[in-house]
Amino acid sequence: QVQLVESGGGLVQAGGSLRLSCLASGRTFSRYAMGWFRQAPGKEREFVAALDWSGGSTYYADSVKGRFSISRDNAKNAVYLQMNSLKPEDTAVYYCAAALGSIPTKQDRIDYWGQGTQVTVSS
Repeated sequence: QVQLVESGGGLVQAGGSLRLSCLASGRTFSRYAMGWFRQAPGKEREFVAALDWSGGSTYYADSVKGRFSISRDNAKNAVYLQMNSLKPEDTAVYYCAAALGSIPTKQDRIDYWGQGTQVTVSS
């Protein structure tokens, strides 16, 4: 069992930055590939970024490439999402996700979800 708790969301102006954190419980965190998804009002949840168990391979949605960066610290059971050059269309609830055995780029690969953290980007 893995529990995921996100933090770091908030209100920011367009062009600004935020850093999301996800802390995981349990001693098997390093076995999981981790990812971030987001869901805007009235839209389906979508993939944002993911990385493998070591952090050596990363994956990004086209909409965030070059602006967002995903990383992890296995010693701290943590995964991060650095978001720069934020746009109003990045406004959404951001969810941390864990997957065992595959890279979490699709929702059907997710074993555990966090509760989400709100990110609001004003224009």
